[in-house]
Amino acid sequence: MHDLNISLVQTLVAWEDKQTNLDHFSQIIETISDTDLVVLPEMFNTGFSMNPSKNGETMQGPTIQWMKRVTKQKQFELAGSLIIEENDKYFNRFVKVSPSGETEYYDKRHAFSMAGEDKVFTKGSDRVVWNTKGWKICPQVCYDLRFPVWSRNDLAYDVLLYTANWPEKRISHWLALTKARAIENQCYVAAVNRIGQDGEGIDYNGNSVIFDFDGQSLAHNLGQDVVVSFSLPKEKLDNRRAQFPVLNDRDSFSVGQV
Repeated sequence: MHDLNISLVQTLVAWEDKQTNLDHFSQIIETISDTDLVVLPEMFNTGFSMNPSKNGETMQGPTIQWMKRVTKQKQFELAGSLIIEENDKYFNRFVKVSPSGETEYYDKRHAFSMAGEDKVFTKGSDRVVWNTKGWKICPQVCYDLRFPVWSRNDLAYDVLLYTANWPEKRISHWLALTKARAIENQCYVAAVNRIGQDGEGIDYNGNSVIFDFDGQSLAHNLGQDVVVSFSLPKEKLDNRRAQFPVLNDRDSFSVGQV
């Protein structure tokens, strides 16, 4: 299997201004080449907004249509979370779109109650695994990072992928937990975060990271407007799991539904 080329877009997100954000991301994405998967921050078209009735879209809405146009033109997959309305409910949905127009998604399981996310969004109930070029990817969103049971690897995935709006004042937690998730799950972790300030006055300083299965940093950027890219070697992951099969001794358990 060939290596996975992944690109994390760490940038500013305009507050509740979809067109400005889509135009901004279009300009950045136009500069990206030689990649398999581009990942945008959490709620990339609005910022981390608790106004879903104003900002929500359907899966046939303009942002998903924009994602399909981009992936068809650039011939790589594109992923990021946005507010999706479905069956009179709102979800913080992490969506991946392929060049063929196929969509896959994961609904954020852990709503950030301290910001009132649990009051206006419906929690997801299913952990999912995406397939990209034969790589198994487990998508999660921001606050999910704090709950290791939800991400515990049963050898179902190779990459744990996070999209986030993680505040600067708690960035030490972000760096510690993303590294821990890589080590304990013996997988690659790729985690994208935004920069700048949102409409609630919260500051973000990026620190998008890619860790290998031993917690070694492969890529890290503090606070620049930048695309963080790396090629993940599958052979090294397979060899490490064979040489040190720690996951064979994992505990067995299941997580109940919401």
